[in-house]
Amino acid sequence: MIKLKHYSLVIGILFLIPVCFFAQGKIAITIDDLPIAAGGRKCSPQVQTQIIEKLVGSLKKMHAPVIGFVNENQLYDDQKVSKVKIDLLKIWLNAGFDLGNHTYSHKSANQVSVKEYEEDILNGEKICKSLVSGYGKEYKYFRHPYLQTGRSLEVKHEIESFLNNNGYTIAPVTIDNSEWIYAAAYEKAVSSGKTDSSKIVAKEYLLYMKSKIEWYEKKSFELFGRNISHILLIHANRLNSDYIEKLCSIISEKNYDFITLGEALKDKAYKSEDTFIKAGGISWIDRWALTSGKSKEFFKDEPRTEKWVMDYAGIDSE
Repeated sequence: MIKLKHYSLVIGILFLIPVCFFAQGKIAITIDDLPIAAGGRKCSPQVQTQIIEKLVGSLKKMHAPVIGFVNENQLYDDQKVSKVKIDLLKIWLNAGFDLGNHTYSHKSANQVSVKEYEEDILNGEKICKSLVSGYGKEYKYFRHPYLQTGRSLEVKHEIESFLNNNGYTIAPVTIDNSEWIYAAAYEKAVSSGKTDSSKIVAKEYLLYMKSKIEWYEKKSFELFGRNISHILLIHANRLNSDYIEKLCSIISEKNYDFITLGEALKDKAYKSEDTFIKAGGISWIDRWALTSGKSKEFFKDEPRTEKWVMDYAGIDSE
């Protein structure tokens, strides 16, 4: 039997342990630029299939339900629908995963008229809406290219109304990152036959992603007093095809459960006000913070891509 003074000591110690230590996190993985992201488009159809099959197989193995967002302009070769590209999407659907609309040609809401943007949204559903329906699913989620939602509240609200009227739910992102830079560096190393370099890039990528997740966890606690259900953005590329299992393991070791996008959106945090209309494409954590009046101090120490990775990838800035 624990004596009273010992019992009080134990309780006191428990109160000193951060609440996040006990928190069971939840995270939805979302993957943009299907059927395959930039670097992979230069690969042969056979290699593209291998990349997507490995990526999807690894996600299934890790019990991570995902949604992939499609740019339908990628589904054409010489202005004809490509069976090869459609088959890449079917790999996702046959695995039980969902697909969503990422516009037809990845135009930015900040760079084109509302009418042109809305046309790009509708053109982005001509093939996939029917394809997804054939699997008993709905084509109901939309991801803004570049995470840009319009340069005025009027434009932003007009687009939101259009999406709602057309049966779409916006897919926010709370864990944004520059994974695409690491993917470009990795693709360069692999295509050059530099195995050692590719391993070094991959190692840095995993460390970077771990630090990003931890940073956004911290910001979530500062904004909401808890770790909300997160939505992670990554892309359909060779880097993730080769290392998604390790990334998922890192996430699991941080006490996260993998959930669907729909489950994540049930978190009341996603009803928070967002009035961000500046040029950048940023996470919803950042948007909510700016809307609530957080100062620059809130954003300090955010992990950045290593300069040598950017130089190797040939990219000037994040």
